[in-house]
Amino acid sequence: MNPTDHILEKFEQISSIPRDTKNEAGIRAWLQAWAAARGLESKTDVSGNLVIQVPASGGYENHPTLILQGHLDMVCQKTPDSKHDFTRDPIRILRDGDWIKADKTTLGADNGIAIALMMSIVEDSSVAHPPLELLLTVEEELGIVGADNLDPSLLTGKILINLDSEDEGVFTVGCAGGGSTYLTLPVNWEFQFPHEAAFELKVGGLQGGHSGDDIEKHRANANKLLARALDLIQRSIPIRLSALKGGTARNAIPRDAEAVFVCPREMSAKCRDLVHSVEKEFQAECSQSEPNLSLTFAEVKDPAAGVISESDTRKCIQILTILPNGVAEMSAEIEGFVETSNNIGVVELKENGLLVISNQRSTFISKIEEMSYRVEAIGALAGAKVEHTKMFPAWQPNMDSALLKKCQQVYEAQFGLAPVVNIVHAGLECGVISDRCGGLDSISIGPTIKNPHSPDEKMNVPSVEKMWQLLTALLESF
Repeated sequence: MNPTDHILEKFEQISSIPRDTKNEAGIRAWLQAWAAARGLESKTDVSGNLVIQVPASGGYENHPTLILQGHLDMVCQKTPDSKHDFTRDPIRILRDGDWIKADKTTLGADNGIAIALMMSIVEDSSVAHPPLELLLTVEEELGIVGADNLDPSLLTGKILINLDSEDEGVFTVGCAGGGSTYLTLPVNWEFQFPHEAAFELKVGGLQGGHSGDDIEKHRANANKLLARALDLIQRSIPIRLSALKGGTARNAIPRDAEAVFVCPREMSAKCRDLVHSVEKEFQAECSQSEPNLSLTFAEVKDPAAGVISESDTRKCIQILTILPNGVAEMSAEIEGFVETSNNIGVVELKENGLLVISNQRSTFISKIEEMSYRVEAIGALAGAKVEHTKMFPAWQPNMDSALLKKCQQVYEAQFGLAPVVNIVHAGLECGVISDRCGGLDSISIGPTIKNPHSPDEKMNVPSVEKMWQLLTALLESF
């Protein structure tokens, strides 16, 4: 079996184990058993982060220990018609020429491919390498929680190779920091009146994507479009919300959102006409970026279980309409690079109120704070309860890094061209891990992955082969 096929086989095994954020116990136990079967020592900390110790190849025993790092969890997104249960079902992988993808779900190459690469290195006795520490963190997709609580005593290495980048031939040496804000807007529940009809409004057909990597690609946010549609309707027709839900992850651009509301039955035709008009407007606005955008509108025959007051409905719509979303500011230092952004990732009308989860990113901690406080101010003015997650700072690049220079030399020797060196608006764990461990020389590399954090996620197979060539040559170079 050639190395690429072996890596993909390991990846498929990994994909058979559910590993949503906070549900990493199964994949961690499986890896611990795999390590034990090969006589490798493994350790965990109280957060659930895992380190597997791999002895050096012959002749490499006195060389510096290298840390290979990835994360155990994945973003779990699926299409509206998918019946997949992320708590128990394996990811079904499909091959399409040079690409692999999943059947109506996220693929989980972010970051399952890192685990597969590490396992393949261990299982291939022909790969020469210094002592390795395979670091696999938890809850990366929730906000780099595992890395932020990493026990530094698990590691001895001072050189970190993160395997969570998504463009082959691109070396990432810095990233944005971020944080999330949770708003809960209290509401008052009432009953549907006999003279009212209930309707379901859905926004769908959007691309979605990664709230860092894809935020500048003009991809529409289903939560924001739904709020706009409801706002235009409620300006002409008195409506009361019964349900509202959109998005499933704070760091994914929502693809779908839906609402159920009631209005006077005699205004049903007018409501339908408004939705049809709004759909045309949205499709005209997004014709280039979201060609499959659609609004569907249908009467709900069963009475709504409960509805919120008209004033609370207006307040819910207004807060969703006014919250910032998308690119807030471009970098003044790096042309074409996003400096600060915000993503309204999750909204849901619950019994205790409207929940809104907002995710802020920036290369400056001060700008993360500014955006977080802006979201907080909007929530406070509306009377919402506001909670912030811990903000993590950006990973600042070191262009004089010895590891970067070595990686560049090895890449050019292998492929005859120079790699691209950049920083990304997405969040990576390198800076946080480095801070926890007293300073590490770090870099992030990986194969090409398109549309992470969405059911359109796919991974390029030839780039996996190149990644293997680079990684094994890099290990041997030490």
